Amino acid sequence: MTDVTGDPAPIPTPDDGRREAIDALEGSFSELVTVFRRLIAEAAETASPGMLPGTFKVLSAINRMGPVTLSALAERLTADKGLTSRSVSELEELGLVERTPDPLDRRSRLIAVTPLGTERLTAARAPHSGRLATALADWSVEDIRHAAVLLSALATGRAPADDAR
Repeated sequence: MTDVTGDPAPIPTPDDGRREAIDALEGSFSELVTVFRRLIAEAAETASPGMLPGTFKVLSAINRMGPVTLSALAERLTADKGLTSRSVSELEELGLVERTPDPLDRRSRLIAVTPLGTERLTAARAPHSGRLATALADWSVEDIRHAAVLLSALATGRAPADDAR
């Protein structure tokens, strides 16, 4: 379909409020990201004064992943291997992680959180651990589950399952 100039005509879309709803969702995500960044910065400072939020994210990822190679860690974080290596070195100097030979590949080293690192992570997360539970206190279990399904669908780029609606 073309208009009188021969250019393709815009595809008409019904004004069902979709654009406005998407804009509102983007605004909510922006607010959520801002809050999350502030919480990460506070947690990093608690873990070790002066620690950058990016370094705290590396520490958290190592904790979640268990003993991990630098390559796997950088890939998981979708980060530059050199930057990840510098963060790991900083964490190692602070005694929060340690590197040990990989028993499956002696050329590689595994990075793991030390007991001190676990202690610092726990302390850094403590002030925020109940925040989500408090925010969701008045939500029904069904609403919480529905929100989880919708967020997962957004994260994976898939439509939510019909039974989740």
